[in-house]
Formats: sequence, C-alpha cells, structure tokens
Amino acid sequence: MRSSKINFTNAKGEVLSGRLDLPADQDPHNFAIFAHCFTCTKDFSAVRNVSRALASEGFGVLRFDFTGLGDSDGDFADTNFSSNVKDLISAASFLSTHYKAPSLLVGHSLGGAAVIFAGSEIETVKAIATIGAPSNPQHVQKQLGESLEIIKEDGKANVRLAGRNFTFKKQFIDDLRESSCVEAVSNLHKALLIFHSPQDATVSIKNAEEIYHAAHHPKSFVTLDGTEHLLINKESAAYVGKVVAGWAARYINTPIEQNIKSTHQVVASLDHEDSFSTQLKLGNHYLKADEPVRVGGNDYGPTPYELLAGSLASCTAMTIQMYAKRKGWEIENVEVHTSYNRSHARDCDNCDGDQMAKIDTFTREIKITSALNEKQLERILEISDKCPVHKTLITQTQIFTKLI
Repeated sequence: MRSSKINFTNAKGEVLSGRLDLPADQDPHNFAIFAHCFTCTKDFSAVRNVSRALASEGFGVLRFDFTGLGDSDGDFADTNFSSNVKDLISAASFLSTHYKAPSLLVGHSLGGAAVIFAGSEIETVKAIATIGAPSNPQHVQKQLGESLEIIKEDGKANVRLAGRNFTFKKQFIDDLRESSCVEAVSNLHKALLIFHSPQDATVSIKNAEEIYHAAHHPKSFVTLDGTEHLLINKESAAYVGKVVAGWAARYINTPIEQNIKSTHQVVASLDHEDSFSTQLKLGNHYLKADEPVRVGGNDYGPTPYELLAGSLASCTAMTIQMYAKRKGWEIENVEVHTSYNRSHARDCDNCDGDQMAKIDTFTREIKITSALNEKQLERILEISDKCPVHKTLITQTQIFTKLI
C-alpha cells in the first residue's frame, strides 16, 4: 500500500488533514471515504487498518480528521454532527476534482451515522458500509455523562473523553436531537452494509436492527461476533475491509481486466494512458512490469531488467537444487542475490577501442544453507554457471520481429 498526506478545505474554508491510501501495484479502480468514530482521528487503528485492507483490494481510500480534531483546523467546540456530514461532502468534492469521485463511503460509530446522511447527498456514491453505528446520533450524549446537564444549563462544558479534553456547546446537543439516522436511512435508496458486534457495550446491536429494518433493499448485515466497539483488533479490522470490498463489487463499476491471449510463451500489453505500467502474461501467469516513478513510471511492478535478473536468479536456484537432488546432496535452502548494471568495459576484448564502451553486467551472489563440504560447494558454484538462462545471456542471441 502507498499512503500520502493530503489537505483540503471544508465548506467554511478551514483546512482539513487527511491521508490517501492507494493500492501498491495498480491505479485504484474506485475511491472510498472513511469517516472515523466520535472524537477519534484518521490515524485511529480501526480507521487505518480497514483503509489498508480496502487499498489492498484496489480501492483508493481517503481518511481524514473532522474539523477541530487531529491535524485539521477549526475549533471542535463549534462543530456538530451536521458539520461532520458537510466535511464528508467536502472530501467527496476534493476527490472528484483531484482524483475520481467516490463510489463508496465507510463509517465507524458516529461516523457510520454520518456516512448515511452524506451518502444521500453525494450522487456518485453507490454503496455505504457502517461499523457499530448508532441508529440515532443522540446516542453519543451518553458519553457526556453528568456534563450533559451542565451543557444544557450553562450553554457549554468541558468534557474529558479518552484522556483528552473537549468543549461541547449546547448547539452540539440540539443538532443531535434534530438528526434521525433511522429517518435518513429510510430515504437513502442505496446499497447498505451494516457491521455490528453482539458484544458491543458502547452501541448495542439493537441499533443495527433499527437501521436494518428502516433501510431499503439492497441491504446486508454482517455480525462481528467477539469484537468490541472500537474494533481495535487488527485482524478484525482487516476482515471488515475485505468483506466491504467484496460486497461493494456488486454495486460499483470495477473495470474487468482483459485476459491477454497469444500463441507465444509471453505477451506484453501497454495502453496509451498507462505510462509504463505494462500487463504481462507469462505462460499461465499474469503480472505487471513498470519503471520507477523518477523516470515517469508508477512503480507498480518490477522493471524489465529486474525481471531479467529475476529470471537468472530463479533459474540458478532451480539448477542448483536439481543438481543437488540428483547427487543426493541435501540443500535446505539456496538464495541467489542478483543485480544488473552497465559497467565500463575496461576488460572487454571487443570494444573496438571505445574507451566509453559499457558492458551489461550481472552480479550474482549465492547463499547455500546445507551441511555440504567445501569440495561440494565448489562444484555447486560451477553448476550455477550451467543454468540455462545464464547460458542464454552469455551466448549470441537472435531476435526476429514482425508486425501482426
């Protein structure tokens, strides 16, 4: 996964801080936005781990700090549930302008309620997933404890949550009272996936039942049996991300990769808009070749010379093990470390006096894990030069090319 810092502005012109998680070896097929839980941040473990799992499935995921939280500008005391929804809409606008409009929203806890409200206002969103979401945003008032009455009477109060101090104003409470998640989801008419744990002691599973019954089809429910509200467990968070990706594929447009067909052993295919990211079919196997970012590539795969060095390394390892087995010698493991460069051909016999001539050079280092004696190891080193790819590289080779 690749991750980078991004900033965008909300409806009030305040700068919000986020991270964009991208797949390691491809362009994202779709973009998603993740809304974190109440008073959490974009770097909270559940947010980070679900986002990474989605990125591993080909999504680009924007996770950001709501106004007044984490690294984002603004005063938390002046925010409310409605401002969180507006922040999500601003995030969608940012993606639409600079990348691609989001098709998926994912929200955790109060962020789950927020994505239901925002989803109805973001036209490009086709699927929404909630994790431990309350059916009524007023549920968060329980976390304010005795401070709730002080807020109602004095207009504001300082509340300590999760080891941090927050100032809540009466407008925050009033805004929650006006927001009904059940009513919002009944008007949603978009694919909805609900995750909830029967053991959730913060937001009871009754909330998931209320949201599910109010929602229209297509709707789905997945139990997170054995997990707690904050989804701290990394494996559980990764499970959520992968399930969301698989479920969402039914409702969003995912480009279908065309199988490359050829009568040859290997075929490479490169579209105009793909820079150097080249699709390869090697026998029955598919992978990508690419170039580093510094030369205009995307670094989605090994370079052609890295593939060539890999051919030499893998062929060498196979040849050594094949010979050892034939001789009855047990080699627990063989590692072949190979690098390629073009060195000045100081010792080249065929450089025609060109002092600037260079020669293609592979540097190969072999590590043997075994109980072989010195004489056997010397023989193994000799055998490494018998590798078929090695022989091909050091002999004259013909390449015939024609258009088809």
